[in-house]
Amino acid sequence: MANLSERNRPVALVTGSEGFTGRYVVAELQSAGYDVVGVSHEPGKHGLQVDLCDRAATLHTIAQVRPDVVVHLAAIAFVAHGDIDAVYRVNIVGTRNLLDALVASGHKPRAVLLASSANVYGNSDVELLSEDIEPAPANDYAVSKLAMEYMAKLWMDRLPITLVRPFNYTGVGQSNKFLLPKIVDHFRRGAESIELGNIDVARDFQDVRFVAGVYRRLLDANAAGQIVNLCSGQVYTLTEIIRMMEAMAGYKIQVRINPIFVRANEVRRLSGDNRKLAELIGPLNIIPLQQTLAWMYAERG
Repeated sequence: MANLSERNRPVALVTGSEGFTGRYVVAELQSAGYDVVGVSHEPGKHGLQVDLCDRAATLHTIAQVRPDVVVHLAAIAFVAHGDIDAVYRVNIVGTRNLLDALVASGHKPRAVLLASSANVYGNSDVELLSEDIEPAPANDYAVSKLAMEYMAKLWMDRLPITLVRPFNYTGVGQSNKFLLPKIVDHFRRGAESIELGNIDVARDFQDVRFVAGVYRRLLDANAAGQIVNLCSGQVYTLTEIIRMMEAMAGYKIQVRINPIFVRANEVRRLSGDNRKLAELIGPLNIIPLQQTLAWMYAERG
């Protein structure tokens, strides 16, 4: 933990610091001059082990840390997670406990970023999803994130909260249970075939390094009280991604559709409008998906 008795630098609290995104956000904030205190449900090297669903423990931790900025990433982020009770408990109650503790600490942070999800838009017919589109969540994960947003609005008169809706993103270190790491891993191993679900779904994919940089820049933006999409503005189907990887690896893979992997209420297309984000932080410097895939493909663990 940062030495809080002598606060020579601003203190950033990152929840979910041991997760895929958290590790990149911690590094990004450290390079920007923050003393970073990580909070995670699991033990790790970045900070404190705290269960945000434990209200007393959360109150105690925040009273100690007294952060100047907060990036709240801790959540169950896998759409197909089997424990629905845990999805709602962690994503809503855990967030509420954090906000309650921030107010109770008596030290008001200058920025609180809460990571929601573009999944809240559901199966919209709109070509480019802006923040003004009415949410229509199509699965429990998305419902939990939208409920978290509504809950967080109850605290906006007391905390400078920004709700961020990231679209799909990936990178080195993401679990192979997610689609793009799974696809890249098959090509890295030279697998002859791969089993997937619906390969015609289209997603706005980004690079986790881009996402971490945006979170850091939003902390300095005048974004309190706003909802902001975090997206590249370009969509790819899984079929197109398979073709990219075949060109990179130099061979064709056999794609088999496994009904087990076809999700009920699958969101068919998620394409984001990032104009509001650019207005808040300036040029976005988006990393092309092909570069991200090449980075992942070159990674040998």
